[in-house]
Amino acid sequence: MIAFVLLTIRRDADKDILDDIKNKILNFPYVIEVNPLFGEYDLIVKVENDDVNNIAKFVIEKIRKIDGVNDTKTLVGPIQ
Repeated sequence: MIAFVLLTIRRDADKDILDDIKNKILNFPYVIEVNPLFGEYDLIVKVENDDVNNIAKFVIEKIRKIDGVNDTKTLVGPIQ
């Protein structure tokens, strides 16, 4: 499965905080890439794992626990 996790970072975050969050996420398992966004969301994280439950657990236990991450939205689909 492939998932795209959309992250909202705290409002007062500067570029250094955003880069720090990005670097932390890049070191996690399942993460393929992390890219900045402009608009409602601040970062998009591409995640891959065979089990959607592993992806859900990963988002809840890893990404949401990072200081500065305010909210996430996860879009899941099959690998093509």
